[in-house]
Amino acid sequence: MSFPDKKTVMAFLEANPHITTRRDIAKGLNVKGDQRAQLRAVLKDLERDGEVERRGKRRHGKKDQLPPTTLVSFLRIDEHGDLIGKAKSGDGLFGPDLIYSGPAHRAKGGRDKARQRDPGIGDVALCKITEGPEGFQARVIKVLDKRENEPVIGLFTSTRHGGRVESVNRRDKYDLLIERQDMGEAADGDLVRVMPKPSRGHGPKLAIVQEVIGKVGDPRAASLIALHAHGIPTEFPEAALEQARKAKPAPAEREDLTQIPLITIDPADARDHDDAVYAEQLEDGWRVIVAIADVSAYVTEGSALDREAYKRGNSTYFPDRVVPMLPFELSADECSLKEGELRRCLAVEMEFDKAGTKRSHRFVRGMMKSAAGLSYEEAQTAIDGHPNDHAGPLLEPVLKPLWGAYAAVNKAREQRAPLDLDLPERRIEFAEDGTIHQIAVKDRFDAHKLIEEFMIQANVAAAESLEKARHPLIYRVHDQPTDAKLAALAEYLKTLDIKWALGERPQTHRFNRLLADSRDGETADMITEIVLRSQAQAVYAPENLGHFGLNLNRYAHFTSPIRRYADLIVHRALISALGLGPDGMSKESLSRLEETATHITTTERRSMAAERDATDRYLALFLQDRVGAEFEGRITGVTKAGLFVRLAETAADGFIPISSLSSDFWDFDDVAMRLVARGSGKHFDLGQTVSVRLKEVSPLQGGLLLEMLSPPRAGERGARPGRSRPAQGRGRGGAKSARHKGGKGKRRGR
Repeated sequence: MSFPDKKTVMAFLEANPHITTRRDIAKGLNVKGDQRAQLRAVLKDLERDGEVERRGKRRHGKKDQLPPTTLVSFLRIDEHGDLIGKAKSGDGLFGPDLIYSGPAHRAKGGRDKARQRDPGIGDVALCKITEGPEGFQARVIKVLDKRENEPVIGLFTSTRHGGRVESVNRRDKYDLLIERQDMGEAADGDLVRVMPKPSRGHGPKLAIVQEVIGKVGDPRAASLIALHAHGIPTEFPEAALEQARKAKPAPAEREDLTQIPLITIDPADARDHDDAVYAEQLEDGWRVIVAIADVSAYVTEGSALDREAYKRGNSTYFPDRVVPMLPFELSADECSLKEGELRRCLAVEMEFDKAGTKRSHRFVRGMMKSAAGLSYEEAQTAIDGHPNDHAGPLLEPVLKPLWGAYAAVNKAREQRAPLDLDLPERRIEFAEDGTIHQIAVKDRFDAHKLIEEFMIQANVAAAESLEKARHPLIYRVHDQPTDAKLAALAEYLKTLDIKWALGERPQTHRFNRLLADSRDGETADMITEIVLRSQAQAVYAPENLGHFGLNLNRYAHFTSPIRRYADLIVHRALISALGLGPDGMSKESLSRLEETATHITTTERRSMAAERDATDRYLALFLQDRVGAEFEGRITGVTKAGLFVRLAETAADGFIPISSLSSDFWDFDDVAMRLVARGSGKHFDLGQTVSVRLKEVSPLQGGLLLEMLSPPRAGERGARPGRSRPAQGRGRGGAKSARHKGGKGKRRGR
């Protein structure tokens, strides 16, 4: 084997995790001349094999291996309340998620102790990196970014000398003082954006009011807070609005699809309809057409609309409003596939055999006219034999063929065995006055699954066509679970006397079998929670890693260009690759695919965090009159500080401080994910169903403080956890307020 070979390169990277640039790798291996090209090829092969990951334009590193000391950019709070970051280099973020796990060194008191603080979202810190059972841990040596130049959103309260602002961010431990000359128009009860003044770390923290954004008493203030706290753009530049109002589509040759009865099936309150479907039975299978709004005809590269769509990255959906990626003139009108309206579309025609296997597909740019706009409920009720006047005429010619095609495609889906984590979602319903009427579980019909599966097939077809044409694209990738997460899963399952063999390639059917075997047992919720935790997050990338959750080799987002910039990029790539018009992807956009993928992944995370925060605040607002009430719930998080419990009635998350559990001393067993009482061995477990009392509500921060009513599970007296961490216990630390509650996860588009 010639030098440098894969084994030599991997050994070097493992021994030198701090060396990541291609130039330094070549220097370390004494690679010169023609061997540099060979080194590039070896690194590319290792990257394709999943052994090495790209950390920038010319940076590489062993997958899931990080330098022992590195810069970390802290990005978000995850569903378990942990602060999550990524390693940071001059070329951007790279590597696996890093969980903040405290300072690297204990403060010795005095001035050092006063200056020491935890990092927050937006901070960059020098950290020591270690690997533990829950993944990679980041211990902070020094926080570099102080966030003094970042605005703070909070509630203004007037005082004798001006006012003070209580931050909506539960990580901010102090109020900001506002001097009278810095108040602006702020008054009692206003939600304000303030800018902290420079500080030397001593005395009160001062700030200047920049803007009054609303009133805390507004029943829909939660969305306002989330919008401003996460920097979601709300106003479109005039140039973008003007372009949307004129809405002149680019010329292109189009196929006439107006005689095909394509229909849209969406939520009843949907305003933007970006996909329509049709099916017909063939002698030996099914023909399915998925038509998607041709947004690329209106949003041209480099235009004001394009720049704003890129900036937003995606639409953001709150319980009471939508902040669209495109102005409503396009998203809810000209690009929306409205019933009976002539619309431009980019469609894919697919043929499936009787077993649901796709035989062929082709893409066309067309003109269509939606035969009907149905809600999921209308379509499902019609197919169940009770059609209304709207859906009745479509039952035989349109709906029954769609369900027939879906039955075939679903056979192939079951053979493919995607990850079966169909978690229930809740919907916040508002009364006419803006107050919350109720929290309801979202219905899940076969109509939902039909549309979802046809969209998946269209997305796969898009990726296949672009690969066949050798045209670069942005994939939607979902990496397989890391070895560290699988090891943690196996250790946890061992505590339940369930075996999970390590060393095998992760496969979705193994997870599905585990979930199915436990579905009717008392450990079902625990296992679902730990399987969910073991999964990676889906991201956008110009390199194909496949989609583990869907069990697909290639996948790209194509079906929602009204609300996702990723889909708009794929549309332009298809137009270029298949010669469907002059408005395809430019060379400049091709050269920026990696940057674009990183950006839209970040904007998606931003929207997810904002949506979660708004929902948390609405749930807290809904429950504020029920302090003292008792609820059933499930333990969804176990930490050394206490327990997170999700209430069954509303899916709201609350926190129980460990110091409030009992007079026992409690240890945190990070293998079994439980708190264990010393001596008695009694324990509270992840996934355990418990009764709790609501003690405190903080609507401003979206926090709930709970009191445990259920007794712990019995254990062996004198038992000690196999691996534990010190935890707060009797007489050590008081109860945390509700504002320190962790975040709640929420499913988003695959």
